[in-house]
Amino acid sequence: MTFILAESGRMLPPTDIELAAVVRNFHSARVLVIGDIILDRYVTGAVHRLSPEAPIPVLRPSDDRSTLGGAANVALNIATLGGQAILIGVIGNDPAGAEVERLVETTRGMTAALVRAGNRPTTSKTRFMTGFHQLLRLDEETTAPLDAAGSAALLQAVTANMGAADVVVLSDYAKGVLCDGVLDEILTIAASQGRILIADPKRPDFSAYRGATILTPNEHEVRLATRIEAEQDTAADRAGKLALEATGGEAVLVTRSAKGLTLVRRDAETLHLPTRAREVADVSGAGDTLVAALAVALGAGAGLPEAAMLANATAGISVGKQGTATVSRQELLDELHLADLVQTDRKVSSLEDAVEKVADWHRRGLKIGFANGCFDLIHPGHVRLLSEARAACDRLIVALNTDASVKRLKGPARPLQNEMARATVMASMAPVDLVILFDEDTPLEAIRALRPDVLVKGSDYTVDQVVGGDLVRNWGGKVLLVTLREGHSTTGTIRRMAAPPE
Repeated sequence: MTFILAESGRMLPPTDIELAAVVRNFHSARVLVIGDIILDRYVTGAVHRLSPEAPIPVLRPSDDRSTLGGAANVALNIATLGGQAILIGVIGNDPAGAEVERLVETTRGMTAALVRAGNRPTTSKTRFMTGFHQLLRLDEETTAPLDAAGSAALLQAVTANMGAADVVVLSDYAKGVLCDGVLDEILTIAASQGRILIADPKRPDFSAYRGATILTPNEHEVRLATRIEAEQDTAADRAGKLALEATGGEAVLVTRSAKGLTLVRRDAETLHLPTRAREVADVSGAGDTLVAALAVALGAGAGLPEAAMLANATAGISVGKQGTATVSRQELLDELHLADLVQTDRKVSSLEDAVEKVADWHRRGLKIGFANGCFDLIHPGHVRLLSEARAACDRLIVALNTDASVKRLKGPARPLQNEMARATVMASMAPVDLVILFDEDTPLEAIRALRPDVLVKGSDYTVDQVVGGDLVRNWGGKVLLVTLREGHSTTGTIRRMAAPPE
């Protein structure tokens, strides 16, 4: 699936329902994650007094839990989204390393090839909490580069597992695992096997990741590397292009927190995606979640723009949660369907608001289609008419007769469904972009106000019989007659429902 080339020449993004189809294929994604493994510990309790020894709070712990962090959190997010994650990294010969192994073994969808290094500790961060407030963080780590033995063992694991993955993620937390020799060799191995490689950088010199397919720096990281403030879209575009020159890859995805994402691609238009977060509780781990969703979507066959849109939606869910949190496949599907339902509600518009919206579509060079009718009971004939109408334009407006208008045309027993029920059903139809109601017997005034480029009617009419057809042709548009499917009509359906059983 990719962006659709409209008749106007503009690229139209996929709908959330179309993106949901990619999410349902996440199970097919196989992602190899390589990088710095971190154990995140949370010691939570209550504070009732200050210490008599120093002006610090006294914490009485009531809960102690551990989660996978760093590269392991990326792998955990991949597994939670429904993909298959293979984790490669280094742990120490210590209790924290044993806890990492336990967490990996008990996580469905994740396997690991962990290298134990006796000369370095497992990187761990212990946060002492009361409620949602951190009192202190204790970091146990080394940032020294891997020694020769550790590097050799890690690269052996990479070589053994590269063939099992569609996408490779380098999760660099600057803890020494992705040191110069290791990083260069992994980039070479991935390129030789034609793997998509996503690098989440920590180094200020992006040329170190040269050969990566996609680089995913945040706003701070891209500013350090390019010396460009990436707060505005144009500046983020320039920074992304400089970063792309440094890596020689296919794309740079700049994550810009509340301002969303900027996707800079080689030989393609830059895309700016606004954030989808409804509220922000905590941004901890949101970068890992975004990279994981990007990797899974690409592994499931999505194009890069669609994968970026899904990553943006997933990160928007993540920041609404407290602490480092994962996002499940079902949560992402729910978000996409909820957004689609909200969009369905927004499709129903007054004529005045529709005129403003259509004027904007025309300014953007989009071709506008217009269909009208009672649409009392949706049947296959309606579906065909709407689908063919949408195929002939970039945006489709459907004008529905109000209840009063239907009664005048069809008699006192109609409509079977009131106008808002009919408008809601019509707005839920994928080909339809806007729904309006008109109270007159014909939609002539709406056609004059909206000035559509394509006027659509069933083939039971002739071009000369289509109301407003002469107007549309006069301003350069056309009338499209759609061949109707025999045996499908609302009147016929009602007649069959009323007929006594044989």
